[in-house]
Amino acid sequence: MYEFSGAGERLLLRGEAENIGAPSGHLWLRTADGSSIVDQLRPISNHQTALQMALDELKRGKYPSPAAIGHRVVNGGRHSFPQKVTAQILTDLRNLIPLAPLHLPAEIKIMEAVASQAPRIPQVACFDTAFHRRLPELAQRFPLPRRLFDEGLRRYGFHGLSYEYVLQELGSAAKGQRLVMAHLGNGCSLAAVRDGSPVDTSMGLTPTGGVMMGTRTGDLDPGVPIYLLREKGYDAAKLERLVDAESGLLGVSELTSDMKTLLAKHNSDPRAAEAIAMFCRSIRKEIGAFAAVLGGLDILVFTGGIGERAPAVREEICRDLGHLGVRLDPVRNNAEEDIISAAQSACLVRVVATNEELMIARHTRGVIFGNEA
Repeated sequence: MYEFSGAGERLLLRGEAENIGAPSGHLWLRTADGSSIVDQLRPISNHQTALQMALDELKRGKYPSPAAIGHRVVNGGRHSFPQKVTAQILTDLRNLIPLAPLHLPAEIKIMEAVASQAPRIPQVACFDTAFHRRLPELAQRFPLPRRLFDEGLRRYGFHGLSYEYVLQELGSAAKGQRLVMAHLGNGCSLAAVRDGSPVDTSMGLTPTGGVMMGTRTGDLDPGVPIYLLREKGYDAAKLERLVDAESGLLGVSELTSDMKTLLAKHNSDPRAAEAIAMFCRSIRKEIGAFAAVLGGLDILVFTGGIGERAPAVREEICRDLGHLGVRLDPVRNNAEEDIISAAQSACLVRVVATNEELMIARHTRGVIFGNEA
């Protein structure tokens, strides 16, 4: 929950309803300074119940009723900008469920719950794909028959809210520059940007594509799933579980998808070391490819949980990028400063802490009140 006023933006509360539908439900709310408002362990049967619990706690704490509610929506299809939630928007999103079956059903449920329980509060859908709708058509197309593109099989790209926030933080420093932004967390993607406009991105039709991730494969030879379907008896559900939940850092290390844990085991477990090396190589290759698309590289930005908090990963990714003018300052990198490139580096390397929640709040304010910060 954010408050917007003449004094600027202020975080009031943050919280989460976890394990919805499981016996081990958990609702917590904390103030901006970390003080606990509520911390309840109890079953949360569905999204409607989770919403009602949160609204009840706000009322009990004498917090004002929200003036508007914004939602992060994984795929907005053709929509290029945040939109007020209407019956038509919900219909559009239902039609997109086959492209994001793990995310969209829950996102739609919570919008419907707000409309049912708090119908006077306007809602805004903020699409993680909207930022990438300005990609050149050449970058959006897959090398498939044209009819499939017309049916909606295209590169949608994701993490757009994060990229928007990072660009706002960079401000005028991004003007006229060739940037690669690397959003590295459990899910990972990169975006190539020229003078503030997207040129390419690593994720494709779904958030499974692109670079290696925590539990996701990233891009695969199409022959791999065909082989598994034909020769190993996989069906669509088993294949989806493999590429989304059993692969990436987890699959290679056979230990965990958590980068912090893998780094701690780097010297004692060769599987952990190999998973980290594969991960960094995957990111490094994508940076090189995007530099080729951009015709050079002026700024490289790391963001997301791993990008912001893993100096060893940043160092390994940048290790062989000297030909692109990338040179890290090890002291700055380990101190996790904002600028981590050496003074003589031709490419500026930065770390920017992303804030997708604030980006959603800004968009929601802009759509409903017309005065976006």
